[in-house]
Amino acid sequence: MGYDVEVVERARARLAQAKADRDQENARRLAQAYAQVPRLKQIDMQLRQSMAAAAKTVFISGADVRQAMDRVRRENLALQQERKMLVEAHFEPGYLDGEPVCPTCGGSGYVGANMCQCLRELCRQEQHRELTVLAAGDESFEKFRLDYYPDRTDPAQGVNIRAVMEKTFKTCRTYAVSFAPGAGNLLFSGDTGLGKTFLSACIARTVADRGYSVVYESAGHLFAKLERAKFSGDQEAQREAGKYTACDLLIVDDLGTEMGGQFTTSALYALINDRLLSGKAMIISTNLNTGDLERRYSAAIVSRLRGNFKRIAFLGEDIRLKKNWGL
Repeated sequence: MGYDVEVVERARARLAQAKADRDQENARRLAQAYAQVPRLKQIDMQLRQSMAAAAKTVFISGADVRQAMDRVRRENLALQQERKMLVEAHFEPGYLDGEPVCPTCGGSGYVGANMCQCLRELCRQEQHRELTVLAAGDESFEKFRLDYYPDRTDPAQGVNIRAVMEKTFKTCRTYAVSFAPGAGNLLFSGDTGLGKTFLSACIARTVADRGYSVVYESAGHLFAKLERAKFSGDQEAQREAGKYTACDLLIVDDLGTEMGGQFTTSALYALINDRLLSGKAMIISTNLNTGDLERRYSAAIVSRLRGNFKRIAFLGEDIRLKKNWGL
């Protein structure tokens, strides 16, 4: 599991800003407290001085170190008790606690070599921002409606349309909520307007919520960026191309709607092959059937789609038309 470098950098910048804001607020409160109760400043200064004195006694030749340390400890306890009483008398609870932005990591974002939960949550939020390309921006499994799919037999397939779509919905939801490295690949297949993009978006958001890096891209945009990365030296396109290989889950929407050609075929083959070899999950949605895919791309690509992707069928009537006409 790992986020894109830019996602982490943006999250770290947000955490650093939050830490700076918290430190500034703590400093402001302390300055206000010193102005309101000058004795607090004296106590804090005495505490710092006593700690320095305690350290110094250790190096004093011939001094009774234990006796000196006991004396410093008693003085510190008395000062701390006086400070506590003054704070309780003049300020609301917690006003001068000086809590860090994160009690676990102090705002560094890491506990040892591990990413702290605070930074991981910011990464999750930044990942969500990268998914704003999705259709309506608020896709969720809870909003999926089976009643858009007729409860009758599809004449071409000989199966109940709603029953198939119920199975499709459950498969997609299970895939999303249990996603992990090695989750496998899905091929969404069916006519336009049957919910492929919607369920792709639901999976993307759920998987991203669980802390995995997700890249969602239409086929047209994906191949255009890959072409720019290869032939123009466009650094932004090269960065995007790197994401397509490195992310935990890559979703390619509407395969077959992009401009065709030799480059598209070779780029698609390389992308699928690279992700299969690295064990990275992929979801592809397309309106094309197997014969169309082989004619448009190549037998080698179709072989990988057949052998390494689980086909998810989408049946029914165009939902967009039903929505537009209020059906």
